[in-house]
Amino acid sequence: MSDNLPPCPKCSSEYTYEMNALMVCPECGHEWVPAASADGDAGGPAERVVKDAVGNVLSDGDSVTVVKALKVKGSPSGIKAGTKVRNIRLIDGVDGHDIDCRIEGFGAMQLKSSVVKKA
Repeated sequence: MSDNLPPCPKCSSEYTYEMNALMVCPECGHEWVPAASADGDAGGPAERVVKDAVGNVLSDGDSVTVVKALKVKGSPSGIKAGTKVRNIRLIDGVDGHDIDCRIEGFGAMQLKSSVVKKA
């Protein structure tokens, strides 16, 4: 019965069993999710997909176009719709800002992927 179940990651006991979605070790009492230990180490953050306003998948180094006018603090004009941004970097930003870029005339800033489309 325990031939196909993984051993306990804490004490290496071979007497593990399933309890609902968890794996349980009766010897040390350790509980874990088997999918998290097998798939989580393989590449969790690499699977993150960022899509633009139209649904195209974005990647590092892409060029995008701003689809709506954006107000910028400290700037009287802001960023106009149609502004082209080259060489973006995808980040795990704050408040939905997942693109780090440099815009000519404004400098470095972060944008949301929902306000750009792939060029």
